[in-house]
Amino acid sequence: STCACVEYYGKALESLIKQVKIMSIHGKMKHKRNKIFTEFRKLPGGILVCTDVMARGIDIPEVHWVLQYDPPSSASAFVHRCGRTARIGNEGSALVFLLPMEESYVNFLSINQKCPMQEMKPQTNVLDLLPKLKSMALADRAVFEKGMKAFVSYIQAYAKHECNLIFRIKDLDFASLARGFALLKMPKMPELRGKCFPDFTPVTVNTDSISFKDKNREKQRQKKLEEQR
Repeated sequence: STCACVEYYGKALESLIKQVKIMSIHGKMKHKRNKIFTEFRKLPGGILVCTDVMARGIDIPEVHWVLQYDPPSSASAFVHRCGRTARIGNEGSALVFLLPMEESYVNFLSINQKCPMQEMKPQTNVLDLLPKLKSMALADRAVFEKGMKAFVSYIQAYAKHECNLIFRIKDLDFASLARGFALLKMPKMPELRGKCFPDFTPVTVNTDSISFKDKNREKQRQKKLEEQR
């Protein structure tokens, strides 16, 4: 749903999935977008993590799966997203992830877009990769900060969903969401002010002590901290 989510999950997938080319693309990559898109089209296989910047007007041959991690804020965008696969007589699959409280979106799309869907049963024997993502955040401030930004942007985007009768921010389980983003602590943001999260356990580590792996970025950070002190 957001550029920050693409940045975070793209980085995560690069570390978690080996021997598969992972590429990321979003609207803020103005000059690099065409280069990444062209490179991805030439690949024999791979994964492209993207925002709705890729939902329409592009043609990539043989896209087998379109996975919609976030339901699009516009119903028409849903159909355009699905249309990236099964093009020109080919077959393909499209999947959207929904929480139980969001399931009426299926009926909405069926009526609004004449787009019937069927439920796919959850996969069994799924690996728990969240501990590895947490370890990555503890080892590199860049990952830690990307996760925090992605979480904040996700909530802000959710609050602006056009189907706000279905996607209600007051029904979101912030603690579960934070665990799903493998956060080390809850960020400070207006939507969370005054709330308690007994189901979320922050790390005992002082997150200010997490360094950037990039030595130049860490040097700049230390200089700023020194100035603040």
